[in-house]
Amino acid sequence: MIQSLFPTSVYFAPLASKDKSLNSDLKKEALTYARIDEEGQAWSAKNYPGGYTSYGSIAQLNQASTTFEILEKEINKHVRKFVKHLEMDIDPKELKMTSCWVNVMPTNVIHTMHLHPLSVISGTYYVQTPKNSSAIKFEDPRLDSFMASPPRKHNAKVANQRHHSLQPQEGHVVLFESWLRHEVPANQADKERISISFNYGWV
Repeated sequence: MIQSLFPTSVYFAPLASKDKSLNSDLKKEALTYARIDEEGQAWSAKNYPGGYTSYGSIAQLNQASTTFEILEKEINKHVRKFVKHLEMDIDPKELKMTSCWVNVMPTNVIHTMHLHPLSVISGTYYVQTPKNSSAIKFEDPRLDSFMASPPRKHNAKVANQRHHSLQPQEGHVVLFESWLRHEVPANQADKERISISFNYGWV
């Protein structure tokens, strides 16, 4: 018998908000922040070349904007489902959104491999994903322990691959445990890829 041990779960689903104008409102505010946030522009120039993120300036947009507060309430529903799937021994309501920021990624901009320390669940809501938008690419968390392990076949099952890329879709949310390393390769779309990232902590 072969058992699959220590699985890595990634949650991906449409936000399914009843507020049909939410996505367009988020897009409008995201682009406004990108235009007027001088502190964020300066931080992005050093840490996110060619793109804009409010991570270094306004990283709690859910506390600064009614629109983002609405988004938080919608994402809460998905986080609670994910926590139940993971069988975490906590009340899902004990996880709270601790940070929330905008990312505007023009053509050829990248977001290098990273993780989200001091958080439990992290994720992204996709506001605008034009054709050829770059995927979010996840890395097997055991990669540094493989040593002499042979590579996997090109057509190996997703669960056996070393990396997996998930193509974003406008209006969808992706969730993963914060220790899972991920990156966004160079954006090949002609238009801006716009997303809202966030962290949930156990508070």
